[in-house]
Amino acid sequence: MNQNHVVFRSCAVLFAMMVLVAGNITSAQAQPPQGEKSLYERLGGVYSIATVVDDFIERLLANDILNANPAIKEARDRVPKAGLKFRVTELVCQGTGGPEQYHGRTMKEAHKHLYITEKEWDAMVADFKKTLDKFKVPDSEQKELFAIVGSTKPDIVISSTTPKMQ
Repeated sequence: MNQNHVVFRSCAVLFAMMVLVAGNITSAQAQPPQGEKSLYERLGGVYSIATVVDDFIERLLANDILNANPAIKEARDRVPKAGLKFRVTELVCQGTGGPEQYHGRTMKEAHKHLYITEKEWDAMVADFKKTLDKFKVPDSEQKELFAIVGSTKPDIVISSTTPKMQ
């Protein structure tokens, strides 16, 4: 397998992970119709997904909009970067139909204390898109990944009526 193929596969997998997404999808839901490859397989499996997740998380860690949120900064100081990448990789693999199992908290539980705003969500989505484009993930797989990620938004983004604790 050439390096471009591995990178492509990695990128596609990454943003099934985004994370952030798979927590709301059961393995049964992620399975394709009989005879079709799962999104996990089309993205290239765990190694490709881990490569994409690595790039995506690095982008998030350098994002000025996200870094302006003190709750996100505090969480980043507590959670080692490698551990975060591991959990997100598990999540994406499971959410895209792979055999790996996510063992972390639910999206709601993991994000409720971060008070993530619509602006911060949009910044994350933009970084996700940049990562997927970097690895030349095809449009059809990108759409599937964004649908998965989008399904987690209600559990991650605070509503305009939710009181924000400082």
